[in-house]
Amino acid sequence: MLQNLLQDFGYFALFLGTFFEGETILVLAGFLAFRGYLDINAVIATAFFGSYAGDQLWYYLGRHKGREILARRPRWTLLGEKALIYVRRHPDLWVLSFRFVYGLRTVMPVAIGLSGYPPLRYLILNGIGAIIWAVALGLAAFHFGNVLEGILGNIKKYELWVLGGLVALGAALWLWRRLRTPRI
Repeated sequence: MLQNLLQDFGYFALFLGTFFEGETILVLAGFLAFRGYLDINAVIATAFFGSYAGDQLWYYLGRHKGREILARRPRWTLLGEKALIYVRRHPDLWVLSFRFVYGLRTVMPVAIGLSGYPPLRYLILNGIGAIIWAVALGLAAFHFGNVLEGILGNIKKYELWVLGGLVALGAALWLWRRLRTPRI
């Protein structure tokens, strides 16, 4: 049943997850690829396209309606101001690496768009950053499954526990970030 569900909806769910946020669902998909439910190359490609498309959309929204977006999302206001400071200091570096900084992943493309960063340059560097992110995180999660199997032996009997643990860890990180960000 799990295999059929993942074959039918796994890549679509991965695309949506990486379009909107990304880290947790990519780690989960990398582990599922290790278990043979998904293909690691397809996981990496899907994560790249989802992340790239989502970040391009947020960039263009930031470019045209950045201040409005930040004003409508009070939680993003402080993060957006912090992100603008970073982008103004080292713009190319932040375009390449923002998706590796937990908590700034969604607001950073808005801030980059708001900063006036050139669209073509963003298109190219964002693509490079998305490829690096998808490969690095996807393969790390895939190999994490290999390490786990080396420690636990036959991982099949622990599979649901590991999946549950990864989901719980992702939910805890999301909740921690949400509670940590000051409300305005």
